Amino acid sequence: MKTLINNDWQDILGPEFEKTYYHELHNFLKEEYSHYTIHPDMYHIFQAFEWTSFSDVKVVILGQDPYHGPKQAHGCSFSVLPGVAIPPSLRNIYQELQSDLGVKPVSHGYLEKWAKQGVLLLNSVLTVRDGKAYSHQGQGWERLTDVAIEKLSAREKPVIFILWGKAAQNKIKLIDQSRNVIIQSPHPSPLSAHRGFFGSRPFSKTNAALEAMGEQPIDWQLPEKVDHR
Repeated sequence: MKTLINNDWQDILGPEFEKTYYHELHNFLKEEYSHYTIHPDMYHIFQAFEWTSFSDVKVVILGQDPYHGPKQAHGCSFSVLPGVAIPPSLRNIYQELQSDLGVKPVSHGYLEKWAKQGVLLLNSVLTVRDGKAYSHQGQGWERLTDVAIEKLSAREKPVIFILWGKAAQNKIKLIDQSRNVIIQSPHPSPLSAHRGFFGSRPFSKTNAALEAMGEQPIDWQLPEKVDHR
């Protein structure tokens, strides 16, 4: 079995990589990457899983699909590489974080520090064609990421799922709510943030839930300077 993820996620998702739907997805992606500009680059498709191992996940922030602009996506929901303009949704996330916990916004959108503390920055669909949002929906990614959510939901140590917007909230059926914590609100995009995302206080709620579980809360303050290699 080919190793695609260099931690315990490989054991969790490895059986999926052998299934027919994944082979079909793989063939679809080979065609897409050879004919179009696809985000993220093929070496960062599984970055969210690489940064936050299965056993280390405390929180899942679920996005829909990667940013579709040049050099934005690098395999983690809502995060962009250093030097890339902060997207509007992430600006709104920073604004809510400041009003919720007094956390100072930084001048970049690189969320590695969150991921390294156990925040899995997962998109439902892991690739997208340049300039075409949702262009890789329905090709098989959803099956793979649904399995990831189900495995986390069934894990002995509970998980906090942050679900912003209807697409993310459609995944509630995969989550055992008797064991895990769900925090939900409208999406932070400019179209919907004023309909209830602002003022929803997801970050303080997450930390309160972690402390109630006996876990270390997340330090949401990002560093102003980041070392990206």
